Amino acid sequence: MNTLLVITGPTAVGKTDLCLDIAESHGIPIINADSRQIYRGMQIGTAAPTASQLARVRHYFVGTLDIDAYYNASMYEQDVMELLGKMFDGHDNSLALMTGGSMMYIDAVCNGIDDIPTIRDDVRELYKRRLADEGLESLLVELREKDPEYYDIVDRNNARRVVHGLEICHQTGLTYTSFRVREKKQRPFRIVKIALNRERETLYERINRRVDSMMAEGLEQEAHKLYPMRHLNSLNTVGYKEMFNYIDGVWSLDEAVERIKGNTRRYARKQLTWYKRDDDIVWFDAAETEKINNYLVDKLTS
Repeated sequence: MNTLLVITGPTAVGKTDLCLDIAESHGIPIINADSRQIYRGMQIGTAAPTASQLARVRHYFVGTLDIDAYYNASMYEQDVMELLGKMFDGHDNSLALMTGGSMMYIDAVCNGIDDIPTIRDDVRELYKRRLADEGLESLLVELREKDPEYYDIVDRNNARRVVHGLEICHQTGLTYTSFRVREKKQRPFRIVKIALNRERETLYERINRRVDSMMAEGLEQEAHKLYPMRHLNSLNTVGYKEMFNYIDGVWSLDEAVERIKGNTRRYARKQLTWYKRDDDIVWFDAAETEKINNYLVDKLTS
């Protein structure tokens, strides 16, 4: 049976190296499931695959969109399903590999996107004004009251996602969460999901080193180039937001770097919270490569 292998886990845990080895050994490409690596011009801040890594294995959905392009999980689901249809066409025992840390993108492909209502213009304008007038913190308080489950997992620094959850609550009288827990879509292929983790202290050390490496590679210069476009949703993400505050004179460079590290660690905890709710995921310590490979051999040949 055709199989989609999904390898996920928190940021900086070590997904890239493992997936490159697996893709090379099976002669298959990598389907990226990182919602920011899809955009061009954000290579350093998103830890996108390097030129040498891209040369080793073909990648899909890496640097394919202009930075101002609109894209969401529903569009990603459609694009990946179309790609998988082509990859599996005429085959009965093919393997595809998808990896990344964007929880909603992975859920969209594995489970399908729920039929979430289109927001009316008047509701959109209402919350646009409220965000401008009251600020994000006020809306977060409201979201915690109206949809505590979504509040627990949403990126609370991402105004667009916070506002969207409130728009759904306001327009429908239901929680946003209620539209995201419906019956899974049936896929015409098997899905095998594993997640990598490490001891908390080790993971945090890796995150800190990654941020230091980003700075050494030119994150500050990349942020300066992107600064004129800082209003775009694609740049509303950890790494760039802190650097933009540094450019604006709000923080020193050292403080901005420390904020990136702290916010990245916070995001990793949020990722782990999300993944641990998925009973289909089998967990491994990222250092146990032999154990992971043995599991995959058994699973993929059964």
